[in-house]
Amino acid sequence: MSAGAPAGRHVLDNPALASLTGPHALFAEARGRVLRYPVDVSPWLALPEDPGPEDWADLAAFADPDARVHLPGYRGEIPEGWEVTMRVDGVQFVYEGLDAAPDAEAVRLGPADVPEMLDLVARTRPGPFLPRTVELGTYLGLRRDGRLVAMAGERLHPPGWTEISAVCTDPAHRGEGLAARLVLAVAHGIRERGETPFLHTGAQNTNAVRLYEKLGFRLRRTTAFLELRAPQHLVEQERVPVG
Repeated sequence: MSAGAPAGRHVLDNPALASLTGPHALFAEARGRVLRYPVDVSPWLALPEDPGPEDWADLAAFADPDARVHLPGYRGEIPEGWEVTMRVDGVQFVYEGLDAAPDAEAVRLGPADVPEMLDLVARTRPGPFLPRTVELGTYLGLRRDGRLVAMAGERLHPPGWTEISAVCTDPAHRGEGLAARLVLAVAHGIRERGETPFLHTGAQNTNAVRLYEKLGFRLRRTTAFLELRAPQHLVEQERVPVG
């Protein structure tokens, strides 16, 4: 068992909850026992380990204007009336490699770089990245002729662990090893803090899976990223303002 998790559970089994009750508590917005990141930071919400009807009602209060909510890694039962509108099967890897190292060419990215980061994400679609996601941790990038062509950074932060996320490369620069360099550089920074890197990717993304295994990541478990639509009666009863 890891600190911050119930008996028999590991913090990486519910990483959004472990993050929002741990190092990312400063970002947490709560409705009862349900937590979320601000909507311009991350779409992820976190249910408690043993959600009951009141928790699902509180989850509905956080639904977007289309009554949707986003749950990473949820494995429990989904109540009647809730609709699964999207499911992405994923894999969770933990880093056990020896090659993590800083990259002399990598630059630290910050709020001033967000327009470029959002543009790169829009063209490469590595997963959710929003205007304030950069606040979650260290983001590194590589430039060519002054233009951002690759990046990677930190997202979820359970106690003792940090997720590497937003790994993406401009299509014109793929095959140059830029993503691998950045992943190892971000992993180095995480290890320097005494923490362990982990990451998620789509189970069907065989190129990414091969890359991460080559870099020294070990498969820990399969998982899923869910988009659910809340029952309309709950949304109407429970809705809270977004923002």
